[in-house]
Amino acid sequence: MSKYEELEAFARTVEAGSFTAAAKQLGVAKSAVSRRIQDLEARLDTQLIVRTTRKLTLTDQGRAFFERARVLLCDWEETEAIVSQNQKSISGIIRISAPLSFGVSHLGPALIEFQQLHPAIHLDVDFTDRRVDLISEGIDVAIRIGHLPDSGLIARKIANIRTIAVASPDYISHHGMPQTPDDLKGLFELRYSLRNTHRWSYVSPDGVPGELEIPPKLSASNGEFLRDAAIAGMGVLLEPSFLLYDDIRAGKLVQILPEYSWDELGAYAVYPPIRHLSARIRAIVDHIAKHCGGQKPYWDDF
Repeated sequence: MSKYEELEAFARTVEAGSFTAAAKQLGVAKSAVSRRIQDLEARLDTQLIVRTTRKLTLTDQGRAFFERARVLLCDWEETEAIVSQNQKSISGIIRISAPLSFGVSHLGPALIEFQQLHPAIHLDVDFTDRRVDLISEGIDVAIRIGHLPDSGLIARKIANIRTIAVASPDYISHHGMPQTPDDLKGLFELRYSLRNTHRWSYVSPDGVPGELEIPPKLSASNGEFLRDAAIAGMGVLLEPSFLLYDDIRAGKLVQILPEYSWDELGAYAVYPPIRHLSARIRAIVDHIAKHCGGQKPYWDDF
């Protein structure tokens, strides 16, 4: 057993909080992680982790060793990254988490292209709207949409995300085109249930902010389903433009109050703070950002 494997098993177990999670990150059996840490403790003649049925607790020696081990692992990754950059090739596993609808529709082509450009890379992609814990679940980079809360994660904005109000032509024909936000109060909302607030925030053409709440006709946790409900004429919908642009181009949906600015969001690549960002993580974040188009993403061309 190499000293590096022992060190890595120990650090990943501490970061992940369990042998099981560390084993998943490392791609080995739980027993292998436990054995590596036992061998490390035996070699050092020091107990680093106190094991109970419910949790793992570091000893004083374990805490001191973990801080140094984390620095050593970062230095090792930095050394590998320098060599990889010199060889102009990258390899290894990249674990990615991304929102379902945005990920499949807009990241999917970029990830496939990236894999083709870098055949030595193994992408492990989790498309989910669940907010994952990057460290405990061993995720290298996550794509998140919205307003990012303060956290210990590093974030890079990869695209602006506009939200727009829409309805079907038939719905507008029957109820009339709203001329002001107050006119929306007499209509029914198709509500995205995972949004942090049920109020619609906006800024008027002359720069005056405001907000309103519309009674829901239908609530769901999937934006594509709500888009289909809007096309069917069931109500008005406030969603990111990346979900709606094709149907606006096709005339299946029309914008409501397009001169108003609704809630502005962002798409971000987030990753744990480390002293050196590995070459493969930097490469895939750069690739995704280039694909999305930054300040003027391609899905806003309608």
